[in-house]
Amino acid sequence: MKTQKVTHQSYLPSNNKSKLVIRRARKRFNPRIFVDRTIETTAIVSLLLTGFSGVGAMACWGLEIIETNANPNIIISGWQQQKSICLGAMLVSFSAFLGSSLIGASFSIHRDKF
Repeated sequence: MKTQKVTHQSYLPSNNKSKLVIRRARKRFNPRIFVDRTIETTAIVSLLLTGFSGVGAMACWGLEIIETNANPNIIISGWQQQKSICLGAMLVSFSAFLGSSLIGASFSIHRDKF
């Protein structure tokens, strides 16, 4: 965030020469905006990760079925473990989405002073 706004222009006489002086207002760090954007980014990323993990779990489930049908002597499939990992990641990321959404909503309600 290195954007700066020109707030004031003036001519100052200096040694019979007029120079254009540009004063720039520095953008101040606002912790409220930082927290809001962090919560928003966390919610979006966790929702995307939930979707991708769900697709991965469904793909592993399908490959597990294909492998079991190809060889019925398989007791524990490697795809079953991958499916469990994807489902766990999906659960964790969806929990992160719900948590960040709840925190963001509570901050906005607190700010609006309902």
